[in-house]
Amino acid sequence: MVLPPHLAVKSSADVPLDRLVQFIRIYEEAVTGTAWCTREDVLLETDHPGYDPQCSSWCLTHPPGDVAARAALTVRGGPSLDCTLTVLPGDDDEIMARALLSRLMDRAAVLSRKWVETMEVTVGGVLIGDPVVPRVLEDMGFRRQITYIQSEIDLFRAPLPPDLPAGALVRRIGIDPDDVPALHTIHGLTRTRGARTLGYEMFRARLAQFDVATERGGGVSLLMEMAGRPVGHVLAQAGGRKGRIVDMTVAPASRGLGIGLALIAIAIGELRDLGCDRAVLALDASRLRNQRGLHRLLAVTAERAVTQYVRSSP
Repeated sequence: MVLPPHLAVKSSADVPLDRLVQFIRIYEEAVTGTAWCTREDVLLETDHPGYDPQCSSWCLTHPPGDVAARAALTVRGGPSLDCTLTVLPGDDDEIMARALLSRLMDRAAVLSRKWVETMEVTVGGVLIGDPVVPRVLEDMGFRRQITYIQSEIDLFRAPLPPDLPAGALVRRIGIDPDDVPALHTIHGLTRTRGARTLGYEMFRARLAQFDVATERGGGVSLLMEMAGRPVGHVLAQAGGRKGRIVDMTVAPASRGLGIGLALIAIAIGELRDLGCDRAVLALDASRLRNQRGLHRLLAVTAERAVTQYVRSSP
């Protein structure tokens, strides 16, 4: 696809981080009226070992370098290639979206041939209200799969004390001795089809990453066990004044006991102790059974919905 001459294609490696943050904040405000993105949010993506800014992430820029659109592909070790596609609404938005989506699909095809395996391609983080990306995705054979509800939580108000099930114990995740096999099994059992499912080694690497972050005072890495067996876990990260619940799972056989709410409340309290004054939590809307309980437990100040789209690689 031929791009207008005023647009330049750059690898994301050649775009300063602050410009990426500014671009995402402008996009969020244009679609929802509020900007949530921080520098730490972008670093959470770009620091992932499966993110390749040189070969798998591109920006379209206006002179003198302002970003107008961006696409990225991250290999997370599961059955899906995890992508983002973000385009500022306005002139040439559909042309930019189609051009970058074609690059994503070409890269996915290269990786699928390399691995001799057909992978699913997921495009996540699409805000409800985005006027162009959903239409372009659906035109190119993607289907809407998952909607997540993102909640922003005020940490100036301490969360209510968590109500732990009888006999439950919360402790830090141990890499040695190894909690990874049990937690990876829960991870696989609790994922909605198409949600980010990590292979064992990538899952282990992420737990190790949060273990290090916890040692350095910037992470939360906790599991809950009952009768000596893990039944759920939560990972959270503090960045500046803002925290993020990165992952939370509860074993299917242990649902309905308040474990998820308890883990979230504990993690929120830990982020507050680490100096955060707000936090972001994202939950699969199809599994959000007790939204009133969540609001009662935590000081939710804002919410928005984001969607994920999927199709097989070429």
